[in-house]
Amino acid sequence: MAEVKLLGAWGSPFSRRVEMALKLKGVEYEYIEEDLGNKSPLLLKYNPIHKKVPVLLHNGKPIAESLVILEYIDETWKTNPILPEDPYDKAMARFWAKFLDDTCMPAIWQIMWSKENQREKAMEEAIQHLKTLENELKDKRFFGGETIGLVDIVANFIGFWLGAFQEASGMELVNKERFPVLCRWIDEYVNCSVVKQNLPPRDKLIAFLQSRFSASSWKY
Repeated sequence: MAEVKLLGAWGSPFSRRVEMALKLKGVEYEYIEEDLGNKSPLLLKYNPIHKKVPVLLHNGKPIAESLVILEYIDETWKTNPILPEDPYDKAMARFWAKFLDDTCMPAIWQIMWSKENQREKAMEEAIQHLKTLENELKDKRFFGGETIGLVDIVANFIGFWLGAFQEASGMELVNKERFPVLCRWIDEYVNCSVVKQNLPPRDKLIAFLQSRFSASSWKY
């Protein structure tokens, strides 16, 4: 039996991605919750460069960075693939996963933590990126087609965390009028059983975000 452990944090979309992939594959694993305000010797040992979660331990060997971990999981456990077999389709899935992490997510974070006078510009930028994402989704059920794939897993931040942020802050970035296709995907996504199992408690996440906003005197 392979020994699989995951170092994660309950509110981290990056950790939850890895859990989702492991559950999809039917891989048994031990979950170790990290306190990111007081990082454990285990985390510092196995991810000495970035000192961040998630870290996957497979038979004692550490793999860091969620996108790298997701591909490792897909290559190691072949059931329920999350990446397409076709080389072009696989390349496109990787492209959109990177677009989410390198373009969409930083733009949304910018709204959250920018100064009031910079927020409108940040909103416009995020809307353009989300429009691009919506155009890619079109009439597909999921980004992966009829089943959850790599891009859907990576988009968990938009599928769940963004809604909690909107509720905690009172700001509205995504709604059915502005993003009908994306909202349809979000409804389908959060009601998918494997996704539901790997989401943090919504009330707890909203309370956590509200406390962060209060601490930083954030206003919308």
